[in-house]
Amino acid sequence: MFKKQDRSEARNKRHRRVRKKIFGTTERPRLAVFRSEKNIYAQLIDDIAGNTIVAASTKDKDFSSKAGSNKEAARLVGEIIGKKAVEKGIKEVVFDRGGFVYHGRIQELAEGARTAGLEF
Repeated sequence: MFKKQDRSEARNKRHRRVRKKIFGTTERPRLAVFRSEKNIYAQLIDDIAGNTIVAASTKDKDFSSKAGSNKEAARLVGEIIGKKAVEKGIKEVVFDRGGFVYHGRIQELAEGARTAGLEF
């Protein structure tokens, strides 16, 4: 019999494989993205110090839209994290898509961050 493949296990496998190559520094932190069914989360991480510099999600208080799982919400989260990063003096980041396909909400978050001033 065939064993049904677990989607989250496959994503975690892809994420581990990508994380071997992607590393965030203080000057160029890692923009890590996580997508759940209802929300989307993004954070800038300094892997050397192990700190989260800036974080944004659809669950934040400053997030105004009620819709948390669509492309418009993902774009807003990208713009929010981009503005917060520029305020902290960060212009360049390394994009970590978290094992997700660069399509849909992940792509919208990335484009929102780029319009806010981040380069990657």
